[in-house]
Amino acid sequence: MRSWPAPGRPPSPRSRCAEERLAEAVARHGIAQYVVLGAGLDSFACRSELADGIRVFEVDHPHTQEWKQARLADAGITLPPTVSFVPFDLEQAGARALTAALTAAGFDPARPAVVSRLGVTRYLGVEAIGQVLSTIGEFAPGAELIAEHLLPADHRDPAGQAYAEQVQAAAAEGGEPWRAFLAVEEMDTLLSAHGLRPPPSLCRRDTVDAELWNERADALRPFELSVPAHAVVPER
Repeated sequence: MRSWPAPGRPPSPRSRCAEERLAEAVARHGIAQYVVLGAGLDSFACRSELADGIRVFEVDHPHTQEWKQARLADAGITLPPTVSFVPFDLEQAGARALTAALTAAGFDPARPAVVSRLGVTRYLGVEAIGQVLSTIGEFAPGAELIAEHLLPADHRDPAGQAYAEQVQAAAAEGGEPWRAFLAVEEMDTLLSAHGLRPPPSLCRRDTVDAELWNERADALRPFELSVPAHAVVPER
């Protein structure tokens, strides 16, 4: 039963961006593996028909996954058998351990995959970010990464800075401080240093049709704070 989120409710812009790339990779290149790093309450497997035909690997801290699975059971939601939970601490475990954990869950490192990493980079140190990127850079050629990162203060627009000032302190008080702030050029350099080839970066506005944004006059208009990044594993 696919009932989370409510029928007809669209995914967030960043999730839509990742899932459109996944759908294209499945249709054009036959990619059949999707890795969700820092999955949290990601609902892709609960609502997308794509989840029935590809292997989905949800990677997150063991405690988070236990809590999520309990909530799914309470709600009576059954995930398709193509979904595997991979308990893993992205901050503490080494890079090679991630590949080992995925492989133990049925991931085939010899075949390309799409990897999403949304809402995660901000909470990790640069060393931990690099370790994960290094792992993905060793995946099979043709693998793709869709990630997201926060911009430094001097790269934000006024609305983005205002939002950060309101939310950053609350996140820290809740035990999840924002730790990584990367300009687009810095992220591209980091991706390249770990074996990934970044195409031209997108801004948040690019994830939704321009005419839709132009019609908005409320607080849901896009602002420059978080930026999607896309990279591929090139042929070796």
